[in-house]
Amino acid sequence: MKRLFEDIIDANHRALAGDTQAGLHPADYGDELPLVALTCVDARLNALLPQALGVPPEQFIWLRNAGNIITGPMSSTMRSLALACAVKGGKEVVIIGHTDCQVGKTTAMQLIDRFRALGIERHMLPDNLNEYFGIFGSDRQNVLKAVELARASPLIGPKVPVQGLLIDIETGKLEWLVNGYETLGSAPSPWNQLAQAKDSAVDALIHLAEFKLGEMKFPESKIGEVASAIGQEILQRMQPGPLAASSQVGPTQSPGSATKIPVPTGFNVGELRLPETRIGEVVSSIGQQITHRVAQGQAISSAQAKGSK
Repeated sequence: MKRLFEDIIDANHRALAGDTQAGLHPADYGDELPLVALTCVDARLNALLPQALGVPPEQFIWLRNAGNIITGPMSSTMRSLALACAVKGGKEVVIIGHTDCQVGKTTAMQLIDRFRALGIERHMLPDNLNEYFGIFGSDRQNVLKAVELARASPLIGPKVPVQGLLIDIETGKLEWLVNGYETLGSAPSPWNQLAQAKDSAVDALIHLAEFKLGEMKFPESKIGEVASAIGQEILQRMQPGPLAASSQVGPTQSPGSATKIPVPTGFNVGELRLPETRIGEVVSSIGQQITHRVAQGQAISSAQAKGSK
């Protein structure tokens, strides 16, 4: 049996070739609908696109921005695509560019002139116009980039295919630029690997059976130093490359104090495998978790001390 977009492309090409019987049968694709689509705001797509896809309105979640542009894996457009899947039940995502896109034909200098005609001077605009407005030179390359960013986003689950299409604005013919079915089950993107590694590291600290906060005794002024010391120790042990499986975080002593500060045992740092990039963010998150939980333990200890009096 054909997948949804295999049938969409086939029906579209057959209809353009004159086959009056060509069409999509949505009832056959209950597991792949509704469809979430990102397109340009060009008004010429209003009637053209639904007819070219053949997807009924109730199964079509249509998102639009100027140029069908995605600027980053965590951009506001990605937020909308993710919510369309998580809240509205979208099963597949498709980025659809179109020929003769005016956004792609507009240069930075032309954009400045057009904003000036609206009473907006250059100094009121972002410094990097190309990056901010997502100006592109090729309709096809714009779709490829958008699909790559969407597929790399940690907001889109690995089970959601991300397709890339280009529609001819004159004829309605669809060109399948990116087959999202081919990427399913592939290795996770660096963004997803980072997110998973960060969550695993934090969970490892939170759920330690031997991490008894109520028994910890810390001077009030030293909480930040304790978290910093632990973070530094973790950072040293998390350098890229193989680490000894037996490597563990050992006891730490707060500066300027004879009090021995017990550090959670059982946290095998050697088992962590984090990407070389953004390690600082992971350590920062761990440090914040430790500081928060140490403060909780300190409050518990204080309450127990008052209760024993």
